[in-house]
Amino acid sequence: MNKVENKIVSSLKDESKKAEEIDGFKILLEAFAKEEGFVEFQMDSYNDFIKRKIPRIIKQIKEINPEVPDIGDFKIKLGRFKIGTPSVKEADGSVREIMPLEARMRNLTYSAPMYVEMTPVLNGIESETAFINFGDLPVMIKSKICPLSGLSKREIVEASEDPDDPGGYFIINGTERVLVLIEEIAPNRIIVEKSSIANVTEAARIHSAKDGYIQRHMIERRTDGILRISFANINKLPVIVLLRALGLESDKDIIEAISSDPDVHQEFYSNLFETESSTTKQAVEEIGAHLKIPQKEYRIERAEKIIDRYLLPHLGQDKKDRKEKGLFLAKAIEKVILSYLKKIPEYDLDHYSNKRVRLVGDLLEILFRSILLGKWGLITRINYNYQKLTKRGRFPPLPSIVESNVLTNQIVSSIAIGSWVGGRTGVSQRLERDSFVKTMSHIRNVLSPLTSTQEHFEARELHPTHWGRIDPSQTPEGATIGLRKYLAIMAQITTGLAENDEKMVSDLVKKNIGA
Repeated sequence: MNKVENKIVSSLKDESKKAEEIDGFKILLEAFAKEEGFVEFQMDSYNDFIKRKIPRIIKQIKEINPEVPDIGDFKIKLGRFKIGTPSVKEADGSVREIMPLEARMRNLTYSAPMYVEMTPVLNGIESETAFINFGDLPVMIKSKICPLSGLSKREIVEASEDPDDPGGYFIINGTERVLVLIEEIAPNRIIVEKSSIANVTEAARIHSAKDGYIQRHMIERRTDGILRISFANINKLPVIVLLRALGLESDKDIIEAISSDPDVHQEFYSNLFETESSTTKQAVEEIGAHLKIPQKEYRIERAEKIIDRYLLPHLGQDKKDRKEKGLFLAKAIEKVILSYLKKIPEYDLDHYSNKRVRLVGDLLEILFRSILLGKWGLITRINYNYQKLTKRGRFPPLPSIVESNVLTNQIVSSIAIGSWVGGRTGVSQRLERDSFVKTMSHIRNVLSPLTSTQEHFEARELHPTHWGRIDPSQTPEGATIGLRKYLAIMAQITTGLAENDEKMVSDLVKKNIGA
């Protein structure tokens, strides 16, 4: 009996210890949910999109200049931005506020109207300013513009909503949709790796990000020691040509900008004989010839436009920024050569410090810009409407020429089907509601941009830097294994710098590069 009793007592102690551990973990989870929240990063990103990113886009556009003949110099100045509360326009034309439950039951889109301050200016004389509705924005559940965010649990229950619902998703045509997290290479960094391409030893990636767009650059070192760069419409241009076009004319300036290491100098010398251009003007002409543009005047204009607008846009897009671009490019060349000489450790592209996660605010910013500034976007439609109506002898009021349904329909369509700017698909998905855990996991889903039809063995593998960030076991079987990941239960996503901090850091970097 003593042995049996001892086993029973030991078993009870073990169960009691396990129960204490479970209770402790439960307390920890509840505290984390209360203090930090499991989907707060999505709501914070959406709130930042409304508060900071939309006004910044409007400020950058600044004014619209319709080409209206026979009436003089006409433009529309853009001012402040504001957003209303979630509402619906009924069949009789009335507009009233709604809650998420009504949007679900009536198959409506839970959205709020956006307004921008517009001031017509004709021949330097400003007319009356007005706030014009230029589209409706889908509202994230429990974001700051959602009425549920300001209610207590009891008030949420009275509104026929679930008080424990995490929020962080949208209601599009009555269907709950979530924008998943997108994993991308860290922008504005020089990442060097060994190349698997024939006749190429090393390759440096630079993903230069500016205003939500990414311009990809690739610097390749060939087996003969020649370095070539590819970006925009330029393919495999010798870097020495680009360095001279950016203002580093003499061989001495180029060598000193690249490195002070004599071994690096020795490896780079052969590149100096890859061009006959000795001045900036000649180098720009050579870039134009590389683009195979026959007309000399247009060739130079096109080459300068590519250098200023598409080469390392995060450093600036003006002629005055060329020197900084040349110095940045020189440091990228140094890293490529040092990697070849094995003087620096090899970069690990799958290391999570070399990756960033795009949140809902980042994705909506890209979409918003493309709809406003695209070839057939809202700004183009405003210009077209003014030209069309003025040709008929009428000068139309602002509300009649701003087609708010253009922005509304395109945003709703993208979230409804998941197709995004750049040909990306699967960005928006129907929210899983099988269980509360599945709902939380889906909102914390992380997608890789890599295609599932190729092997990508290293990208699919579990990396040591996933520890504490990515769930090591939760990934689907089949083609998407390792490419579809989920955040660890207490993982948090830190945000980038604010606009003023970005400018301060950028100025500091330029100052140090110049030194």
